[in-house]
Amino acid sequence: MKKILLLTLSIMGLTASAQQHMTPELLWKLGRVSALGITKDGKNIVYKVATPNIEENKLDSKFYTLPVNGGTATEVKEYKELLNDKSLSPDGRLLLTSKEIKVNKIEGKDFYPELQKSNVQIYNGLDYRHWDTWNTGVHNHVGFTLADNKDNFTDIMAGEPYDSPQKPFGGEEDYIWSPDGKSIIYVSKKKAGTAYATSTNTDLYEYNLATKATTNLTPKNLGYDTQPVYSPNGDLTWLQMKHDGYEADKNDIIVRFKGTDINLTAGWDGTVDSFTWSKDGKKVYFLAATDGTKQLFEVNFPGLTRIAITVKQLTDGIFDVNDIIGFNGDKIIVGRTDMNHATEIYSYDLSKKKWSQITKVNDAAYAGIALSKTEKRYVTTTDGKKMLVWVILPPNFNPKKKYPALLYCQGGPQSALSQFYSFRWNFQVMAAQDYIIVAPNRRGMPGHGVKWNEDISKDWGGQVMNDYLSAIDDVAKESYVDKTRLGAVGASYGGYSVFYLAGIHNNRFKTFISHCGVFNLESMYGTTEEVFFTNWDSGGPYWEKDNAAAQKTYTEFNPISKVGNWNTPIMVIQGGIDFRVPIGQGQEAFQAAQLRGINSRFMYFPEENHWVIKPQNALVWQREFFKWLKETL
Repeated sequence: MKKILLLTLSIMGLTASAQQHMTPELLWKLGRVSALGITKDGKNIVYKVATPNIEENKLDSKFYTLPVNGGTATEVKEYKELLNDKSLSPDGRLLLTSKEIKVNKIEGKDFYPELQKSNVQIYNGLDYRHWDTWNTGVHNHVGFTLADNKDNFTDIMAGEPYDSPQKPFGGEEDYIWSPDGKSIIYVSKKKAGTAYATSTNTDLYEYNLATKATTNLTPKNLGYDTQPVYSPNGDLTWLQMKHDGYEADKNDIIVRFKGTDINLTAGWDGTVDSFTWSKDGKKVYFLAATDGTKQLFEVNFPGLTRIAITVKQLTDGIFDVNDIIGFNGDKIIVGRTDMNHATEIYSYDLSKKKWSQITKVNDAAYAGIALSKTEKRYVTTTDGKKMLVWVILPPNFNPKKKYPALLYCQGGPQSALSQFYSFRWNFQVMAAQDYIIVAPNRRGMPGHGVKWNEDISKDWGGQVMNDYLSAIDDVAKESYVDKTRLGAVGASYGGYSVFYLAGIHNNRFKTFISHCGVFNLESMYGTTEEVFFTNWDSGGPYWEKDNAAAQKTYTEFNPISKVGNWNTPIMVIQGGIDFRVPIGQGQEAFQAAQLRGINSRFMYFPEENHWVIKPQNALVWQREFFKWLKETL
C-alpha cells in the first residue's frame, strides 16, 4: 500500500513539474472566442476564433458552428446566411446599414480645391479628434439599401454633422428596425464641436420611411440613451443614464409600454452592462458587476399592473458572465471567463442551475499550464468599509516561501475589477512569474452599490488612495509576502494612481509601472478629447478659482504636486495616438523622473492608442514589463 501511495505521489509530482507556467508567448497563442449568434433553426451556435499571427502582426480569424448542446465544431467560410439578419426589414425589401459620409469642410483642400497637396486641418470647435482619430469632416450615417441592390444607399441623416453608429465604439447595436418595418430607430448625440465634446446626451431617434420625418424619442433625458431593442411584444427597450456628462452613471433598463416609460432597475442598487428579453416577453435577462464578478440577473416585466418589479441574481461564482448569446429551451447561452481562462461559450440551465461548457477552444492549452489560485479577501478600509480584494497566487504556491507582490491599480476609474481575462494586464501571466497580485475593488468600482461607484468622482486622490494602501498593507502582513519587494502597476486611471502613489507611499514600494496614466491634471484638461469626463470627475476646469472641488483636484490631487517626493524607480508607457490620455502626460512624467535623477524608463508605442493591439507590440510590452520588474523588484 505504501509503495502504491509513493508511486501515486511521485506521478502527481511529475505531472505538476511537467506543466508549464503561463508566459506572454503562450498567452499570445490562445484562441479568442466570440459568439456571433444562434442559427435560424436554433440548433447551432456560430462563433469566431481569432488567433494571433505574430509573424504577420495581426489576428487571423476562423468561423465555426457547433451544436447548442455541445459536440463537434465545423468550420464554415460563410456564416451570415445561417443567422437571422437584423438589418433586413420585416418585409425583406430593405437592408439597414451605415456608411461614412463627408459632411463638413475641415481640410485645406476642402476650402481651396486648387491646393490639393496642402496638409492642413481647420477647426472652429472641439471634437477635432476622438480616441485615436482626427476629425476630417466624415461622419457615420445610418441608412438603407435595397436588399437586391446594395449600391443604392439612402442616407436618413443627410447633411447632419452627427454620428450613428456613435464614435469611437458604436456598431450595429446603435440602429434597428421597428417591428412593422415602417421606421428606423437609431442612437445619436446630435451635438457638434465643443458641445459634442462636453456632453454625453445621446438620444434615440425614429425615422419614418413614409414621411421622411425624424423624431427624438428621448428628449427629456439628458444622459446616455443606448442599445435600443424591441421586446417580443413590440415594446421599445433601451439603457439609460440620467446625468449629462457622467459616463459612469447608473445604467437602467427602460421599457416604453403603452406610452409610459417603466424603469425596471430603478430600485436595484447596481448598474446594467447589457440585456436581452426572454422569448415570452415576461422577463429581461441582464449582466452586471457584483462583488468582484459579472453575473447574470433577471427582472420581471409587470407592465402597468401592481405586481412588484423584482431583480434576481441567477448565477454566482468566481467567474464573469460576459455575453448573452441566446436561448436553447430552458438554457441560456453565454460567454464565460475567469482569471485563469479566456472566454469560452457555456450554457446555463435556468431551471436546474447547472453549467455546461460548449466550446473548448483553449482546453488543450490550459491542460499543460499550471494555474494560479485566485482568492477573495475582504479588507477593512480606513473609513470602516468592507472592501473586496482579489489576491492571485503563483502556480504551485508555497506558503513557506516569500514572494514579491504587485498592487494592481484598475483604470476607468469606474470600470469593474472582476474575473476578466486581459491579453495585456493578465494576472495569470503575472502570477506565473512568481508575483503575488493584489487587486482591490477600491472606491469607484461598480458591483458594490451605486454610492461606492460614485465616491471616486472629484476625489481621485482621496479615499481611493487609502483603499489602495489598506489593500497592500493587509496582504503584506502575510508571512509569504516579501515586504521589501512591493510594486504598484496600472493603466489609465490606474496609471494616474501609480503616479500619485509614487509621491505618497512612504517607501512602501520598490518599483512602479504606469501605462497611459494621467500625470498633470491641468494639461490633461487642456488636451483630452472627451471633456465631459474631466468636467465631471475633476469638478470643472482648472481656471475656476471659486470652484472648491476643481481647485482641490488640480492642487491636492494632481500628481505633479507630489513629484518632489518621488524616490522610486518608475517605468512610463505611452501610446502615440492616445487622445484620451494624450502623449504629453507620459512625456511630462518621464521627464520629471529623469531630471530628478530617478531610475526611469520610457516605452513609447507610436501607432498604438490607449491600448496595445498589434501582436508584436503586445509581446514587447509584456517582455519589457517583466524585464523592468526583474531589474527593479
